[in-house]
Amino acid sequence: MDELHEPDHVIAIDLLKVAKSSLRITILTALLFIFLKIVIDKGFSFTITLWSVVIFITGYIVLIVLHELFHLLGFRIFGRVPWRKMVVGVNLKLGIAYATTDQLMTNHAIRKALLLPFWTTGVVPAIIGLYYGNGLLLGLAAVLIGGAAGDFAMYKELRKLPDDWLIKDDPQLPKLYAYAPDRLDQ
Repeated sequence: MDELHEPDHVIAIDLLKVAKSSLRITILTALLFIFLKIVIDKGFSFTITLWSVVIFITGYIVLIVLHELFHLLGFRIFGRVPWRKMVVGVNLKLGIAYATTDQLMTNHAIRKALLLPFWTTGVVPAIIGLYYGNGLLLGLAAVLIGGAAGDFAMYKELRKLPDDWLIKDDPQLPKLYAYAPDRLDQ
């Protein structure tokens, strides 16, 4: 926060609440997908094999990586952040994957970047899974939609602030610093 004054607003999310919310969203989404599959296919059945578990775990890892990469793409497209100013990684201590930048973005831009992975790694696979009747893809979509709970929590808080406020991501914690644009000129 070196050259910036104290933030006008700080958004910090509680990881325990996010974890509970994530589980709730995952279960409700999975139930919705099962219901839709029953309606579309006039029935529902599934089998769990070692091979399907391996594919699920591999797909989950790939989609988590894509989720974070889509945040970076959102920073680039919506926030015009240069690639060299972005970082992606895993915080083993907190048990989270992350994508971050030290560059300020407008509230409007960061909100779009927060939700881009929900659409691309959650909703799109769900639509494909429903179209092809693929329960494995539906399961992955449900887990990735639930996994976006932290993004949803931040988005919800950011919606309370004006679109033109400038937002800075904390590089180590699930926290955002918000600045009124008129105060940055001082």
